[in-house]
Amino acid sequence: MNYWLVKSEPETYAWAQLAREGLTAWTGVRNYQARLHLRAMTPGDPVCFYHSGGEKQVVGLARVAKAAYPDPTATEGDWVCVDLEPVKPLGRTVPLQAIKADPALREMKLVKQSRLSVTPLTAGEFARVMELAGRDATR
Repeated sequence: MNYWLVKSEPETYAWAQLAREGLTAWTGVRNYQARLHLRAMTPGDPVCFYHSGGEKQVVGLARVAKAAYPDPTATEGDWVCVDLEPVKPLGRTVPLQAIKADPALREMKLVKQSRLSVTPLTAGEFARVMELAGRDATR
C-alpha cells in the first residue's frame, strides 16, 4: 500500500465538495513529477486531502477509487488523473505549521517540495499525520 497527499485550494475544489459528491476525477495536474505520482496510485491507497492557499492544512482522508487513466481535461500531452473518494473529515485538521514543527515530518514532501500538488507519504508520515488529527491510522 502507498500513501499520498493531494493539495487543492478550497476555492477551486474543497474537501466539502468531495464529501458532497462522493467521488471525483483528480484532473488538471500538469506537472511531470506529480504525474508520476498519479500513475503510481492504486485503488485503496489512502490519501490525505490538503487545503492549500490561505488555509494550509490537512482536512480530510480520502482513498484512490480508480487508478490512473487519461485526463479528459487535457487538450494535448500524456496527462492522467485518478478517481478519489472521501473516507471522512479529520477530527482535527493538521496545519502546515504543525507539520513543519514535527520532527517526524520534517522530510515530508509537502515541506520539501511545496509546489507539488500530488506527493507520496511514507507509512510513518501518514501515521503521524493521522495521529496529529486524532485518528488511528489503522482505522
